[in-house]
Order: sequence, then structure tokens, then C-alpha cells
Amino acid sequence: MRAILALEDGRIFEGESFGATGTRVGEVCFNTSMTGYQEVLSDPSYRGQIVAMTYPLIGNYGTNALDQESRQPHVRGFVIEELSEIPSNWRSESSLEDYLRRWEIPGVQGIDTRALTRHLRERGAMKACLTSETFSEKEAVQRAIDGEGVIGMDYVREVSTAVAYRWDEDDRLSANWSVPSGNADEITQQPLPPVRHRIVAYDYGIKENILRRLRQNGFSVTVVPATTTAAEVLALDPDGVFLSNGPGDPSVLHYAHESLRGLMEKKPIFGICLGHQVLGFAVGGKTFKLKFGHRGGNQPVKDLRTGKVAITSQNHGFAVDADSLPKEMEVTHINLNDGTVEGMRHRELPVFSVQYHPEAAPGPHDATYFFSQFAELIERGK
Repeated sequence: MRAILALEDGRIFEGESFGATGTRVGEVCFNTSMTGYQEVLSDPSYRGQIVAMTYPLIGNYGTNALDQESRQPHVRGFVIEELSEIPSNWRSESSLEDYLRRWEIPGVQGIDTRALTRHLRERGAMKACLTSETFSEKEAVQRAIDGEGVIGMDYVREVSTAVAYRWDEDDRLSANWSVPSGNADEITQQPLPPVRHRIVAYDYGIKENILRRLRQNGFSVTVVPATTTAAEVLALDPDGVFLSNGPGDPSVLHYAHESLRGLMEKKPIFGICLGHQVLGFAVGGKTFKLKFGHRGGNQPVKDLRTGKVAITSQNHGFAVDADSLPKEMEVTHINLNDGTVEGMRHRELPVFSVQYHPEAAPGPHDATYFFSQFAELIERGK
């Protein structure tokens, strides 16, 4: 069945429908990761977006329940060059096409994703309509123009937990595992460290691998809704506060900015991705929309204090404006591709954040040390 991707500037890409059928509108973006398509699909940070993968062959290892980063996929649509129809992996439980059909997400294959990516890099991120229905290309373009994008949108309320909960109370979900002999029947789990710190994690769209990494570094985590007030967090008396990743425009999350202002002088705080941007607003700064965003597992970041460079996993379309930050905030990391802020810390308070994903999934593990740094920050405070 024919499907098209119509961009709001009038550019049309034609391909073949797979997964669910129908029409979806959202901001179209590209991800440069070579693996991890299921983690991308189920990352809440992609709420409201149509994702194109730049790697040409997608679906070759299928999908499985353990690789989910949240309860369900969140993308509006999925764009690839070639679908691998027969998955080949011992962990596979269903094909990518069956997965998308189950969750009613339309996909399109046969798209020239190199041409699409180049177009978005030159023209900037924009809204798009992905459809397998039979209306005209002109109407598809108009639907893209009329549809929702990301600017001004609060998608956090859609993906955040409705009630607070304890993550992995019986330690069944957090341990790393391996298959030492290549036999799937001999999976070995690594022991978890004892709990040293109790923290609260704000769920702006948190990925489960973040929660796993926190537990692996000795944290007991209570996850709370994004709208939780500072007073409600302080009533739990945590040792620290974590700010998660999430979707949408950070400038409209006034409830999150306000809550964080009430916590900054009272608890150690560590934020990543959207949490990093929320911290920027809480201290009086601003963000701006990147031309086409940073999405993939190959973003180079320099630590300005040590000169070391890490290859990082990223997924964001906004960045903190360095010139808007007050003097008490120090920029600690920058992106080597465009010089944007990738990390910052408060000069006096135990508060810091990074724009990228230390937990990866998918991506390199260069930045996992930030979780242990958070633990050290809490211990010094005690």
C-alpha cells in the first residue's frame, strides 16, 4: 500500500506503508543510531514526533518486551528506508511490523532517508503528515501545516505517571545480565549493591534504563508525577532529587520550574535532558529551539574542566541559552558540533545537570559515571 510523508514546506516523500494504516501528524526528526530502534520507539521524549532512522536497514532483530523504555511506544509515526521483514535474534518475540500494528503506529518504508535528513538539516525541523490514506498530496501538506508541532506543547502531562510509585522494590528488574555460554537458558544476573540513598525522581517522561542505572548505583527510587510540588517532595524527605528526560517544549512547564525553585536550596539535584532544561528555567535562564536537534548515539561532548571528550547518546530539540544563565551557574560541558550547552552546575549549591543521556539505551556508555557522581554529591552533603 502506498504511503507518503508530506512536509509542511511542500516536500513529498513517497514509500510503502507498513505497520498500522492511517494518518498521523507531528514534528518530523531524524535519529542517527545504528541500533536500538525499539528503545527509540518507546522513549517518551519522542511524544508528538514522527521519527526517521538514518541507518538504512531496520527491524532485523525484531522486538521484545524487555527492551521497552516505557509502557508503550510514543512516536506518531516511523520512517525507514528498508524493513527487514524476517527478524533473526534469539530474544525476538515479534517483528517490527507486528509491533507497530499492535500499537496502531503507521510506518513507511522505501523513503530516501538520506534525502530527508539532508532536507531537515538545511531547512530545519518542521511538521509533517504521514499517511496511507488516499487523499491528495496537497491535502496532506495542509494537514501538516495545520497539525501540532512541538513548540509550545506540554506533552509531559501525557507521559508522566499519574501516581507515585517505588521502582523495583524486589530488585527483579534492575540487575545487568549476561549469557556467558551463548545459551539462552543460562542467563546470569550481576548482584546489585545495597541501597545507600533514597531519592525522588521526577517523571517528565522517564526511561526505564535510567531507573535501572540509578538502582545499580545504590539508589532506592520513588518516582513522582511531573506536577508534584516541592512541599510534597520534601514531605518524603529524600536524600536527593533526580530530574528526568521528557518531551515537548520546556518553556511551558511552569509547574516544573516552580517546584524546582522550591527544592534547589534544600536537596542535592541531578537533571538530564528535559530535566537539564527545566533547571535552566528554574535558575532564571531560557532555552531556544535547535535547527534540527541532536538525536543519536554519536554526539561528541567536551568537559570544559578536564578537556576530555565523550561520545554521547542524545535526544532533544531544545538547548539552554548560555547567555541567559546567571553568574552562579557554570557551563561545564559543550557540544563539539555546534558549541551548545551540554552540562552545567551551580557554583554554590549541590545542583548539576547534563543535556545528554548517561544511561544511553541505545548508545555508548561513556557518560555513566554521572550516576556515581550524584551519589558522591549526596554523601558529601550528609
